[in-house]
Amino acid sequence: MKEKIIEGAKCKYCIVKRKGHAEEFDDRKVYASCYAACLSSHVEHTEAEKICEKVSKEIKTWARKKKTVDSSEIFKKVIAAMKKHNKDAAFMYETHRDIS
Repeated sequence: MKEKIIEGAKCKYCIVKRKGHAEEFDDRKVYASCYAACLSSHVEHTEAEKICEKVSKEIKTWARKKKTVDSSEIFKKVIAAMKKHNKDAAFMYETHRDIS
């Protein structure tokens, strides 16, 4: 697949971040943030792993169909995907966003 160049960033699957810079899509970040939200809402580790595998796979498949993806789009998609599996964890993900 041909790499895209966005604002000086060269990547196959670019994510445009909140501050305007671009970086390569990393499904491990989706998994990690999903996992943290699950643990914060007292989901057992094994169940959290199952949920986050499904969510990160769904987001990765969706993101790779796009030319570029805005991080806020990913945020909304992750919330929707998590709600299918655990509404409490989805709520934690949605309301405990790092705004730095």
